[in-house]
This record gives sequence, structure tokens and C-alpha cells, in this order.
Amino acid sequence: MFTGIVQEVGRVVRIHTRSDGARVEVAAPRTAPLLGIGDSIATHGACLTCVARTEESFEADLSRETLDRTTLGELRPGHRVNLEPALRLSDRLGGHLVTGHVDGVGRVEAVEKSGDGCVVTFSAPEHVMRYVIEKGSIAVDGVSLTVAAVLPRGFKVALVPHTLQVTTLGQLRPGDRVNLEADLIGKYVEKLLGTGERRDLWSALQRSGFVDLPAGGREGASR
Repeated sequence: MFTGIVQEVGRVVRIHTRSDGARVEVAAPRTAPLLGIGDSIATHGACLTCVARTEESFEADLSRETLDRTTLGELRPGHRVNLEPALRLSDRLGGHLVTGHVDGVGRVEAVEKSGDGCVVTFSAPEHVMRYVIEKGSIAVDGVSLTVAAVLPRGFKVALVPHTLQVTTLGQLRPGDRVNLEADLIGKYVEKLLGTGERRDLWSALQRSGFVDLPAGGREGASR
């Protein structure tokens, strides 16, 4: 589990491809010493497992699934990536709950300067947009962001100077592809309530045992 608060921007050193995936080495002098073999690390929004490390870098395997469903298959030596070690239960939750399981790949549609920061417009797949709400949270390349506006086929975020300086988001240009992870809580709410066109919140809560209907039925319930 992660929070979407980037701890370091690493640099891809090399990628070794093979039939079933690839192995990537990332230079990360601040993060690598903190990792043990088998530890999880969010790399550009995707949860990877450290399989080897030095004091200056770590290595992780990329499955075929990861290469097919994220932008990590596009990485080349020299690319910069957002890094975050796994959350400890004693840590502050500075962003929002992030699993590192990428839901889909979005695209940068526009970057507009706004004071010292900027507003970025992303297009996103429909299966991601169903969980996107104004002022809700979304992870973009592993960075926890607040949705500033929801569009018919995408969303906007406002990036402050600090985010632009300490993550790779300051390099975004129209046409760039990004890893997206929707808010975890929204997925569980949908699972609880069902996915039909008509959702009766009160009935769903009752069926799940969270509320009891009085003998008089719903009309007599206190709300």
C-alpha cells in the first residue's frame, strides 16, 4: 500500500527484455538503501518487487501483464520515474490510499500555465472515469492528485510548484501517456452497492446488514 507521495525521482539505468517480461534497474540513491529483497516499491504508479539492490540502485521484474497494461513497457535508459516505498502503518497518510495496481493508461491533452503552477487536462478510459469525481483523488504516474474538474472523457488537475519540482509531472507534454489508478474507496463502494442502472442506497445498506428496517418498512425509518 502507498500514499501517492513521491519520495524520490529515480532514473532508469537499463532494461533487460526477455520472453516473459523484463527486468529494470533504477538508480535511486535515497530509496535503494531502504529496500530489502522482496520489498514493494511504487515505480511510476506500478507496484514492483525489489529483487536485487545496491546502495545506489534497485532491480525489479516486469511481468508481461505489467508491460501490457502500464507505460512501463515504454521505459528506456535515462527515463525518470516517480518512486515511493511501501507505506508503514505508523506513517502519515499524506496523499490517499494507493495500491500501485494501475487501472488504465491516460493521455495528456493540454498543459496550461497557471501562476507558478499549471493545470493539466487528461483523457482517460471509461472504466477509470466511472470512479473520478470532482475534488476526489486519483493517482497519476504514482502521484496523489486532487481532481479539479471532471470532463466528459477526462479530468483536470492543478499542479502546484512543489509537485512540479519533486515529481516527473513537471515534464508532461500533450500526447504523453500516464499510468492512472482510481480511488480505491470508490471501487469498494461500487462493489457494495452493485453496478445496475438503479441503485437504492438504503436497500443496499440493509441487505448488507448495516441498517435494520423497522416493521413499518422503509417509509417508517428514521433518516
